[in-house]
Amino acid sequence: MFGIFKPAPHISRLPEEKIDSAYKRYRIQVFLSIYIGYLIYYFVRSNFSLAKAYLITQGFTKTQLGFVASALGLSYGISKFVMGNLSDRSNPRYFLAAGLILSGVVNLFFPITSSITAMFILMLLNGWFQGMGWPPCGRTMTHWFSDGERGVKMSIWNTAHNVGGGFIAVIALIGVSMFGSWKGLFYLPAIIAIVGGILFIIFAKDTPQSVGLPPIEEYKNDYPEVNIDDRERELTGKEILFKYVLNNKYLWFIAIANVFVYLVRYGVINWVPTYLQEAKHFTSKDTAIAFQIYEYAAIPGTIIVGWISDKLFNGRRAPMGIICMIGVTLGVFVYWNSSSLIVINITLAIIGALIYGPVMLIGVSALDMVPKKAGGTAAGFTGLFGYMGGQVVAEIVMGIIVDGFGWNGGFMLLLVSCVLAIVFLSFTWNVHDRSKYNENTEVTV
Repeated sequence: MFGIFKPAPHISRLPEEKIDSAYKRYRIQVFLSIYIGYLIYYFVRSNFSLAKAYLITQGFTKTQLGFVASALGLSYGISKFVMGNLSDRSNPRYFLAAGLILSGVVNLFFPITSSITAMFILMLLNGWFQGMGWPPCGRTMTHWFSDGERGVKMSIWNTAHNVGGGFIAVIALIGVSMFGSWKGLFYLPAIIAIVGGILFIIFAKDTPQSVGLPPIEEYKNDYPEVNIDDRERELTGKEILFKYVLNNKYLWFIAIANVFVYLVRYGVINWVPTYLQEAKHFTSKDTAIAFQIYEYAAIPGTIIVGWISDKLFNGRRAPMGIICMIGVTLGVFVYWNSSSLIVINITLAIIGALIYGPVMLIGVSALDMVPKKAGGTAAGFTGLFGYMGGQVVAEIVMGIIVDGFGWNGGFMLLLVSCVLAIVFLSFTWNVHDRSKYNENTEVTV
């Protein structure tokens, strides 16, 4: 990498008496930067779903809009892996901001596009730029938060998914009001994304060393178990891929598990409105409430799951992930068989609270299993499987099975996916067990 995307250079270390206060201040600043920055990514990702109803009135069919929407998952899954590798060798200040600004620019063109082909291409571009969001956040987390606290901190940061995904409804209403038409659904989120990207450059930081602070391992006296000759050396793309990612069997296990976790995640949420209205005869208002319950229950659920994985399981992510998936399995079964509005809402809250736990834990596991300079690639690798395998299957295969075998067939697919996720997570049961090494000992996974 070159130019502004190169990692920021190290500067002279601050005097010892200033390090602690500076570290605390910068950690809060950096965390808020990546939280708000990633939250805004959802404004220019989820707005298209809200715009569908308006676009139908403009003459587009549901099939055409579904075709366009599929482009996001396809390009995002690939981008998250490719851009993950690039982000490991880049300065997240500019990398994340560039993706956010470019995604905002793409959204400005949606309202003036009448061709489905052009709209599909725009969505492919949007998905690609969206892939520049998660990896630099992962790199930032590994540099500013130590191994022993990462589960909790990542679980809190992970709620940006749900806050951004939920708040876009408010942004959409304001946008329509401000611009006097449905086009505001794209214009206002785009403006927020572009301004947000500029502000991110101002407030975010690269590594602690770029602002005169020691590495996080030294500051926290918390050294991870992944063994490497020099933690601060920037790795080459080839080295990251072939030495630390593609030959790591545990990464493959959690990546495959991610396929089935994502299939359940999107297989439930993407079909909630259709299933509840068609099979359970709920009103549109009731289904909208159920949809929101699923998303917002994930916020406390994800944080609690991250805390338990750090504090009770000593950094092991698989046990808590398996417990969550067992709960999801039971929840899906009840959701399938119940006709009670109250029971279904409670069940969707339970599924929402639990399913985002494994989603988050798999991302944290990917960071745990590799050196911090390879975290973006590792997380992008698991994301590639989740989106290309899980989300696409949830959209396409789920629909085919429901058409052919009814909703019973669809729920059987979800239950089988729950079981397979548990099986592949179990292969990493004892990975990253911090109780087996002390703070100053490095053990190779």
